[in-house]
Amino acid sequence: MLYDYSGFDPAAYELQYPAPGATELVPRVRALLESAAIRVVENPTRGFDHGTFVPLMLSAPDADIPVLQVSLLRSLDPEAHLAVGRALAPLRDEGVLILGSGNSFHNLRKFGHPEAVGPSREFDAWLESSVTLARSERDERLRNWKLAPGGLLCHPREEHLLPLHVVAGAARDDPGSVPFRWDMMGCRVSAVHFT
Repeated sequence: MLYDYSGFDPAAYELQYPAPGATELVPRVRALLESAAIRVVENPTRGFDHGTFVPLMLSAPDADIPVLQVSLLRSLDPEAHLAVGRALAPLRDEGVLILGSGNSFHNLRKFGHPEAVGPSREFDAWLESSVTLARSERDERLRNWKLAPGGLLCHPREEHLLPLHVVAGAARDDPGSVPFRWDMMGCRVSAVHFT
């Protein structure tokens, strides 16, 4: 386990998610990424970070599904993350679930502040209208997410939004939808699903 956060209750640093690793997927993922000229570095000793274990603890609490964690690129470039998704898209046809974990609003300093409510709703509406577009338009909007209404307030750091880019890239022409929406401390958060 990699507790890549700070300032939480001590119990947050005792969480365990003992899912088996999907090690048989490693050569396939490496081949797909390298065939798209995406550099791969394996780290077999790195534990699950909170972007992996938190959503999986909630959605698959028995920890009986093999998991292969793929990290974001250091560049944090939106187009590069769409490309990672496009490279990994064949895995969907092979029965692999591609899950991106982040949040449609991730500004911990603004949760619960009235000035964040409006921008969180504006960005959420922009996000829904973007993911439901045809692929070329969707990708163009996701590339330029920083120009979206409320984008930079909702995401002062992009690492909690970029997993969406990977999943959108893997979705190919499949449409997106927003099956879940919730107001958390006044700020709108959503989940995106590609069929």
